[in-house]
Formats: sequence, structure tokens, C-alpha cells
Amino acid sequence: MRKRSWNSIHRTAANFAALFFVALAAALVLAPLLAIFGYLIYRGAGALSWSFFTHLPQPVGELGGGMANTIVGSAMILGIASLMGVPVGIGAGIYLSEFARGKARELTRFAADVLNGVPSIIIGLTAYALAVLPEHHFSAFSGGIALAIMMIPIIARTAEEALGLVPSSIREGAKALGILDWKSTLCIVLPAARSGIIAGVMLAFARVAGETAPLLFTAFGNQFWNLNPNQPTAALPLQIFVYAISPYDDWHRQAWAGALVLIALIVVTLFVVRLAAARNPMRGSA
Repeated sequence: MRKRSWNSIHRTAANFAALFFVALAAALVLAPLLAIFGYLIYRGAGALSWSFFTHLPQPVGELGGGMANTIVGSAMILGIASLMGVPVGIGAGIYLSEFARGKARELTRFAADVLNGVPSIIIGLTAYALAVLPEHHFSAFSGGIALAIMMIPIIARTAEEALGLVPSSIREGAKALGILDWKSTLCIVLPAARSGIIAGVMLAFARVAGETAPLLFTAFGNQFWNLNPNQPTAALPLQIFVYAISPYDDWHRQAWAGALVLIALIVVTLFVVRLAAARNPMRGSA
């Protein structure tokens, strides 16, 4: 009886210790995020106003102004990047998971992993050589190309892992019914892995939304309104960078406010996408 009681106490203590360390690990993950949010609110909330979202940046030495054009420019550049990067990334993930075999699969995985590790400034230089030099001018389109290159490997590898988690019995059932491989992949397997794929897309979006170095070589920035994707375009990260390295206190406050807005826009966008995916799930049909 005493031995049985000691074993019970030992199991309870071990379970409590495991739960404690898991909770501690979760707290350590959340702590930096909460610290960043708290500090941004502390430094940037005071500079937020209606004019910040509706006015253009002011010239050097003048107080006030806003970042309205940079918010619109960031949305345009990220939209272009998503239109190019998401389909290619998902397509590459489908190829890796469903169709690639042997050395072709290993080579594609290796290329995706290497591309994922390339510094963003190198990708910016590459986009500059491919899209800016031939056109002889900067543009939102070239900025979108740079960010799309960064999105593709993240989405591809995440989509591959998500598709790999779909039970093979689903594919075998589709084959037994005489459904072609490509049709079963698009109509059955892909919808079954939608949650993981959406998570990969959101991860890639969050990864590139705050990038500055690639945009320095491609979009370049603009102090005025621009809705033409073939012209230099303002972006929040670029404007934050310019304001942060300036010697003016008012610009420093604007930089903190811009950083807060950038983080808030990323969080809201990811929340809306996740909510829309949960309420309107894709349904596969053969």
C-alpha cells in the first residue's frame, strides 16, 4: 500500500513538473511578443491621430503630417507580392508532396531551403537587376517581385508538410473511384490540407510585410500619392526607416507610430484571413 501511494505521489509530481515547464515555455514564447506590443503602444500611441492616417509626410523641419500614402503603398506592394507568390508557392508545395520523386524532390526541397535562407538584401539586389534595371526606374511591381521571391519557399515547404499530413487512404479512395490524380489533388487533398496551407501563407505574409531592404532597391519610396504600380511607391517599412535614422524628434515619434500601425495591420490581416477561412471552408468534390 505504501509503495502504491509513493508511486501515485511520484506520478502526480512528475505530471505537475511537466505542466509547469510546458507553461513556462509558452510564457517565454509570448513574453517577447507582448513586450514588443507594449513598448510600441507606449512609444507610438501618442503620435497617432486622424491626420496620421489621412495626410502625407511633411518636409524636413515641419511638424505634423502622416503616412497615408505609405499605408496604401504597402497594401499595393503586398497585394502584388501575394498575387505572384501564393499561387507559385502552393503549386510548388503540391509538386513536392504529390508528384515529385527521387532526386527531383530532393533538389527542389534543397533549392527552397536555400532560397529561404538567402538574406533579404540579396533578394532585393536580384530584383533590382531583374526588374528595375531593364525598366530604368523603380516601381511597386518590382518591390512585389522581391517580396514574392521571399514568400515562395516558405509557402512551398509549409504546403508540402500540410499535404503530407493528409491520410493516404483519401488518395487511395479517390484512385479506387477512378478519379484522376490531378483532380483528386485539387478537389480532395488540397481542401483537406487548407488549414496548414493558410497558416503557411499567413506566415509568409507576416515575414515579408515588414521587410525594408528589398524595397530600398525596388520600390524606393515616394513622398506623394501613387496608385500606379509601375512607378516608385511609398511603403510603411521604408518610411519608418527614413524617420528612424533622422535627427528629428517628431520624425522619431512618427516612426514609432508607423511601427505600431504596421504590426497592427499585420495582426488584423492575419485574423481576418483566418476568420474567413474558418467560416467559408473549401469543400472538395470529385
